[in-house]
Amino acid sequence: MLSTLDLRGRTLDVRFLRGALPRAEFDVTAALEQVRPICEDVEHRGAQALRDLGERFDGVRPEHLRVPVEIVRAALDQLAPELRAALEESIRRARIVHADQRRTDTTTEVVQGGTVTERWVPVDRVGLYVPGGLAVYPSSVVMNVVPAQLAGVGSLAVTSPPQRENTGVFSGYPNPTILATCALLGVDEVYAVGGAQAVAMFAFGFVDDGEVRDGVPVTCEPASMVTGPGNIWVVAAKRLLKGLIGIDAEAGPTEIAILADETADAEHVAADLISQAEHDPLAASVLVTDSEELAEAVDQALARRVPATKHADRVAAALRGRQSRVVLVDDMDAGLAVVNAYAAEHLEIQTREARAVAGGVRNAGAVFVGPYAPVSLGDYAAGSNHVLPTAGCASHSSGLSVQSFLRGIHVVEYDEAALRDVASHVVTLAQAEDLPAHGEAVTARFGDEVPQ
Repeated sequence: MLSTLDLRGRTLDVRFLRGALPRAEFDVTAALEQVRPICEDVEHRGAQALRDLGERFDGVRPEHLRVPVEIVRAALDQLAPELRAALEESIRRARIVHADQRRTDTTTEVVQGGTVTERWVPVDRVGLYVPGGLAVYPSSVVMNVVPAQLAGVGSLAVTSPPQRENTGVFSGYPNPTILATCALLGVDEVYAVGGAQAVAMFAFGFVDDGEVRDGVPVTCEPASMVTGPGNIWVVAAKRLLKGLIGIDAEAGPTEIAILADETADAEHVAADLISQAEHDPLAASVLVTDSEELAEAVDQALARRVPATKHADRVAAALRGRQSRVVLVDDMDAGLAVVNAYAAEHLEIQTREARAVAGGVRNAGAVFVGPYAPVSLGDYAAGSNHVLPTAGCASHSSGLSVQSFLRGIHVVEYDEAALRDVASHVVTLAQAEDLPAHGEAVTARFGDEVPQ
């Protein structure tokens, strides 16, 4: 089912590999002009625009943009016990891992009387986006909320598209499992807004004069930052509004790359490739191997497994797409060169001495080592975060973490003697840059003379 890219015998420099390796077609630039009027509409018309856009794009005109707290709690009350237990374990493990990411302030004494302290300060408010398209993603609620909470963000709000399929008390609201997960995490500010308009909502905020609670209109305050994966319209809105708000990343279609040799189990490899193809017809599933025999066995396993899986049409479309391939290489060193150039969102290492091979990986959103660490473990319950860079961005960016929600602020404190000691160097550098007033700001403290 996968076409083959044979790189054996080739010189695998980065320039060549960036052009040769498969990628999904995901043109954010082309989408920018289509989301611009949506974002401007939200900026100028606020809640009215959000209702109109919900009706237009989601087929739902939300009566309440902010989901009432009692609806959020009702979703938790009706959550199946086994699903609640699974979510609670996912939350517990994520909190263990993310707690170790917290930063501590550090003070460095540069000279006697002169210190620089790096303070780690959380952003004030975060808007967390949870998709609601081809699948339901309560795990994305966990992955967004947990690091933000552990970073100490004081104000958290979640948004997810309203679902036409919902009935009864949940009609017009996001999927009840999404709402229940918010309740488990103690988040009660939840909005029934999706798409580019949701990003704009967090960028501009709104006051809903059409809905009054406790004597005041429902209000969404602007956020400092928006995180969470979404479709191309969400990504385009993030790019458009970046600067007004902070963003985590421009996440494209999901990716899995598997680096495997002849010791890998073809059934495991095939199952893992299918697991990511299940997300979206644009999802990328890439096998990098030096074994033609493994490639053939994986193809046979895919031929058996794909027709039997629930979303067979979606999976087959992804596996046959230009973004998915078997990449044949000469050996594992060449395989490492390929996966480092590809910089996959998810990278599995299924080789002999897998841990040692994984040590050679420099570019990946997350690395899954050995036959018992499939990507789906990381999606739900490894404790790691599954909001990861895509489209090669793992070569320069990290996945979502506590650090994503923190800002390092340098606090500089020098006494008179410490400033006097370095004053001549400051003046010299200011003159070299033809910015004499910079130096004068120092000498003004010493009678307009350069201290000797």
